[in-house]
Amino acid sequence: MSPLSLTCSRSIYFSTSPPQEFHGKFNNFSFPTTSTPPATTLKFSPFSQRFFRNGNWVSHRNRFHAKSADSEEPNANQPSTQVSQENVAVSSSGGNPSTSFLSILCPLLKLFSGGDPSQERNYSLELATSSLSTLARLPWGSKALSDSLHSQEITTSDPPMRLQLFEFEACPFCRRVREAMTELDLSVEVYPCPKGSLRHRELVRRSGGKEQFPFLVDPNTGISLYESGDIVNYLFQQYGKGRSPSTGLLESTLVTGWMPTILRAGRGMTLWEKARQDPPPKKLELFSYENNVYARIVREALCELELPYILQNVGEGSLRTKFLLDASGSKEVPYFIDPNTGAQFGDYKKILSYLFQTYSAATV
Repeated sequence: MSPLSLTCSRSIYFSTSPPQEFHGKFNNFSFPTTSTPPATTLKFSPFSQRFFRNGNWVSHRNRFHAKSADSEEPNANQPSTQVSQENVAVSSSGGNPSTSFLSILCPLLKLFSGGDPSQERNYSLELATSSLSTLARLPWGSKALSDSLHSQEITTSDPPMRLQLFEFEACPFCRRVREAMTELDLSVEVYPCPKGSLRHRELVRRSGGKEQFPFLVDPNTGISLYESGDIVNYLFQQYGKGRSPSTGLLESTLVTGWMPTILRAGRGMTLWEKARQDPPPKKLELFSYENNVYARIVREALCELELPYILQNVGEGSLRTKFLLDASGSKEVPYFIDPNTGAQFGDYKKILSYLFQTYSAATV
């Protein structure tokens, strides 16, 4: 990850205006057609120049200058990056120390990972570490909001256009956002951004101005956000029917949010070296909920292959369970659909095998 060194003391998030065109190696890259506009051509409305204060999204103007503090060795032929931006929203929750810690932790975890994710695994160990990860985050990311609020007649439904989430599975702050999306029963387009990403990290950098995760784009409102706390607050305000985030959801990340990252030894963190460079024509589809033991392992693989997919959250009490039953005949997750080949699986081992065989560069 590449945190920015800023002249102001707080972290920032911003959206581009006007949207940028992609050139060079991205000339031929475009997201598969869906109900949402592709991230490469997103047009942000004036509402994207707002930030959360006292429960409201308000306009704010600020000018700042930033220079790159990328840990990678800079190109001697290129000057250090200088950014000047107006109408920038300043986030109230600083994330740079945690981001820096994660950038140090990632290489260390890679040393203890299971090696090539496509090879035969010790599934007993996989399930044990994933189960412990679930226990660490047990209160969050398992139930849909609609399950516990029948008496208040609160229902959840997807917005007209799917939200777009740029994240990577091992990131504890991305996990916080995915937990909120499970509770809000939202379907979302996920664009995995593993370390070494060939596509999606560049899109975030060009769309938002920096390489920081999670990054949310809501084409329904024109809002684009960094900072997991701000994203969660926004999601609940916009799609929570007046509800607030679950007790402890925001605060717990610093206590137990790192446990799945450590227990899973960095799975879902780094791009697989043999991953296919081009995305499939149509997005894959995964029925899942954040804290499911088996679905976690599948999401890690999707991240390591940098495969964009539609995440159908089906936590306990989800209104989307009917769609899962229609597709698979069962309520069990994960359930995976590949519209490019017609493949459908409900067994996580079969899904893993299929993904690494089908989307390996060797099969192109």
